[in-house]
Amino acid sequence: MKTKNIMIVGVGGQGSLLASKLLGHLLMSQGYDVKVSEVHGMSQRGGSVVTYVRYGDKVYSPVIDKGEADFIVSFEALEAARWLPFLKEDGVIVTNTQQIDPMPVITGAMEYPEDIIGKMKATGLKVDALDCLKLAEEAGSSKAVNVVLLGRLSHYFDISDEDWDASLSAIVPARFLEMNRKAFRLGKNA
Repeated sequence: MKTKNIMIVGVGGQGSLLASKLLGHLLMSQGYDVKVSEVHGMSQRGGSVVTYVRYGDKVYSPVIDKGEADFIVSFEALEAARWLPFLKEDGVIVTNTQQIDPMPVITGAMEYPEDIIGKMKATGLKVDALDCLKLAEEAGSSKAVNVVLLGRLSHYFDISDEDWDASLSAIVPARFLEMNRKAFRLGKNA
């Protein structure tokens, strides 16, 4: 199988590292060679965080170059737009519609772009946008946005719900498992 590339992008503290760990576990359980690379950036200060997940028969590098991402999974709308140059022509963006103001917006130096998801869709890109924060809160915690996004991403994979659940069970602490299962289902069925 040709190597496939997934970028997980967001803002520090949103759970992108857990999402990449869960996705890596799932893909390894399917027999793929998997490489995961975490690029933290200024995550402790609310800055951009990027994780690369690459899988296939044999993966030699964990890095994804511009124009190579089959999927961009984004925790925040502006982060989805920021990483667009990395998406393949036929790639898919799975994004949360939530807006988190970056520092230039907070300080008043810039304004948050209007209708950023509409602008991405207008370019002809495949954009799958969902209010993941609302669904995460419905599941029991705003911190479950990451698993809601993975539930949404699961539409694009031929992997059973049981296998996704097995990876959730292996990675998520037991006390948060039922809430995360609900978050996954809400994202998948939205």
